[in-house]
Amino acid sequence: MNHLPEPTRVVRLPDGTHVYADQMPATFQGGPQVVHQHIHQAAPDKTVQRIALGSGVGAGAVAAGVYFGPLLVGALTAIAANIAMLAFLALVLGWGVHTVVKSIGSPEGTAAVKNVVKARRKRR
Repeated sequence: MNHLPEPTRVVRLPDGTHVYADQMPATFQGGPQVVHQHIHQAAPDKTVQRIALGSGVGAGAVAAGVYFGPLLVGALTAIAANIAMLAFLALVLGWGVHTVVKSIGSPEGTAAVKNVVKARRKRR
């Protein structure tokens, strides 16, 4: 009866369960362990540096992140300040135009224009 396959061995584990011998978990052989580093827990200015170093880009990307990060924030702040100043200027000019148009269009404005015209005629 040598032509029959070998019977599969059943092993009882310490927790009382039974498994086939060929399906048993392998024992730990040792070796290198992977260390997981969570970059999202770093400060925002360090995250770019850790991604750059982790991907093997090198010191150039780290230096660019350190230099251009604050530079970008400064540039955006300057742009925002310029836009705010232009908005304020537009508001003041709009208020001035509104005030002039309102004063000319009112009866008091019409009377003021007539007085100016009379004053010019008297000078001649």
